[in-house]
Amino acid sequence: MVIRKRRIMKDQTHDDYKIRLDLVFEYIDNNLDGDLSLKTISEIAFFSPYHFHRIFKYLTGETLNHYILRRRIEKSVPRLLHTDRSIIELAFKYGFSDKASFSKAFKKFYRVSPTEFKKQNSKKFRPIQQLESKLVQTDLNYEEYHIAVDKLRNWIQKNADIEVKTVPQLNFAYKSTIGIKNPRVVFKELMRWGKENKAIGKSPKLMAVYHNNLRITEVKKVRSDRGIIIDKMVHTEPGISIKTVKECKCVVGSLNIQLYDFEKAWVGLFIWLDDHGYTRSDQSPFDIYYNKPDFPGGKTKVDICMPIE
Repeated sequence: MVIRKRRIMKDQTHDDYKIRLDLVFEYIDNNLDGDLSLKTISEIAFFSPYHFHRIFKYLTGETLNHYILRRRIEKSVPRLLHTDRSIIELAFKYGFSDKASFSKAFKKFYRVSPTEFKKQNSKKFRPIQQLESKLVQTDLNYEEYHIAVDKLRNWIQKNADIEVKTVPQLNFAYKSTIGIKNPRVVFKELMRWGKENKAIGKSPKLMAVYHNNLRITEVKKVRSDRGIIIDKMVHTEPGISIKTVKECKCVVGSLNIQLYDFEKAWVGLFIWLDDHGYTRSDQSPFDIYYNKPDFPGGKTKVDICMPIE
C-alpha cells in the first residue's frame, strides 16, 4: 500500500511538472525576441532557478539555453527560405543582438551560414537528412525532384479542398509530447475526460498542434500537443493542460485520408502555399479531426490548418 501511494504521488508530481513545462513552452514561443533568462522562465514555471534548470533538462533532454537557441533558429528557417527578409532582420526578430551572433548560432545547428543554407534549400520540399544531431540536405537528382514535386502538387489538388479563411479562437484541452508517439492513447484519455466533465458536445473534434517541422528538427525533439476542442473552460486533472488557440488566418486543406497519406498531404499543402505566394506566420500549424482518427486503418476527415501572415 505504501509503495503504491508513493508511485501515485510520483506520477502526480511528474504530471504537475509537465503542465508547468507546457506554460514555459508557450511563453518561450511567444517571446523569442524578449527576455528568456533562467530567472524569468523559472518564475513562469513557479520553480526556483536552481530546481527548474535540472527539471527542464530531465524532462526534455536538453538545457534551457540550448532549447531556446534551437527554437529561435528553427523559427527563423521558414522566413529565411520563403521570404525576402534580410539576415539582420531575422536576427533581431528572433532575439539575437546582431547578424554575427545569429549566423554563428545558425551554423552551429546546420553547419553552413544562413546565406548558404538558403541557396541550398530555397523552395525545396524534400526531407532533410538527420546526421549526428546536425541537419544536412540529401542529394537528389534535379529531374527526379521536380517530378516528385509535380506529383505531390497534383495529388493535393485532386484530394484536398483548399481555401484561405479565418479560423476562430479555439479552447483546447491537451497533453504535450516530445518525440513521435502513438496518439491513440492520448485521444482516448482526453475524450473520456471531456465526456465526464461535460466539456464536449455530441460531435467532438480532436486536434493536434505541431510546434516543429520534421524537415528541420530531430525526431526525438519534435513537440506536439494532442487533445480535444472543448465547449467550455473546466477544471482539469493531473497531466491535462488547457490553452486558447487564438483566431488566425489560415490556408486550410480539407481532406478525407488514411494515416499513410498525412505526410503527403502536409508536404502537398506546403507546395500549394508556396505556389500561391503565401508566407507562414509564427503560429504553430494544426490539424482538426472531424471523426475519430482511425489509426491504423480507415479514413479520417481532417482540416490541415497552416496559419499565414
